[in-house]
Amino acid sequence: MPKQAYPTGRLDRSRAGTPAPTTSFEDPQGRPVTMAAFRGRPVLVNLWATWCGPCVVEMPSLDALAEREGERVQVLALSQDMAGRDGVTRFFAARNFRRLQPYLDSRLDFMAALRIDTLPTTILYDAQGREVWRMTVMAEWGDERTTRLLREADAG
Repeated sequence: MPKQAYPTGRLDRSRAGTPAPTTSFEDPQGRPVTMAAFRGRPVLVNLWATWCGPCVVEMPSLDALAEREGERVQVLALSQDMAGRDGVTRFFAARNFRRLQPYLDSRLDFMAALRIDTLPTTILYDAQGREVWRMTVMAEWGDERTTRLLREADAG
């Protein structure tokens, strides 16, 4: 049976060049981390939640992208689940992702700093931590369009 395609998200370049927020969130071990820790290579930050249907549909595509890109692009799945780490940990354990790790922003500070009100929203930052573009609503991360879009971080 052929893979079912779904609509790809809305691209927004209006904030290109804006530095990543300096707010902290939790790494997979629950320690505080900021975007500064990821400088040196492009980072694709996916804001999502376990209760968000489109987010859940998109996650396998993001995991495949993380595997495909390897060390070239960091794919960071940043949960916006306010109930805390337990639900996110169970979500990840049930799906056996190969590359994605469960980052968490239960206070929604990162989302608030970006003035985002829609999940999923995915933002590409260049190696210097500047926004390249953002995609609102889910995307198919294995298609030709998103592959081309990811290469834009290399120009930053």
